[in-house]
Amino acid sequence: MWVYEKKLLYPVEVTTCNPMLAKYLMEQYGGADGELAAALRYMNQRYTVPDKVIGLLTDISTEEFSHLEMLETMIYKLTKDATPEQLEKAGLGAHFVNHGHSLFYENAGGVPFTATYIQSKGDPIADLYEDIAAEEKARATYQWLIDISDDPGINDALRFLRERENIHSLRFREAVELLKDERDRKKIF
Repeated sequence: MWVYEKKLLYPVEVTTCNPMLAKYLMEQYGGADGELAAALRYMNQRYTVPDKVIGLLTDISTEEFSHLEMLETMIYKLTKDATPEQLEKAGLGAHFVNHGHSLFYENAGGVPFTATYIQSKGDPIADLYEDIAAEEKARATYQWLIDISDDPGINDALRFLRERENIHSLRFREAVELLKDERDRKKIF
């Protein structure tokens, strides 16, 4: 199903070690509105939608995994040279004690990822509206991350991710309209 190219979807440049920024990026890494939750949500929902939108959910889910890889790269680069003292000062002391410099799916507050973040109703239109909301929440979070970051390389990558969330939202909106038109069309037997 997938072909893996050994390169990021978009380049990630990091100027300096910045564990605090890494902590904030963890919100999009393992948070309720983050990339992992989105990728898993869409991959799961694809089984209960009409054939017309299965490909859309699969494509966007796959792209969300590539966004996750970009975030992993950012977080790793921002923390790989950090001392335990710097990590503790940034609020990542407990993370360091549990995981060292390894990544772990958790949000900016240190709460581990949970499957309760993944919504799926089984009604295609309800699920697509949920997906639109997820993309808009991710877009807003990316904007807020850009607003607090002073790293030009990180901001460039975050702007790319923010814009992709806009595109995903638009595609889900188009899918809703397609399914609503089909639902409302008179059926003559």
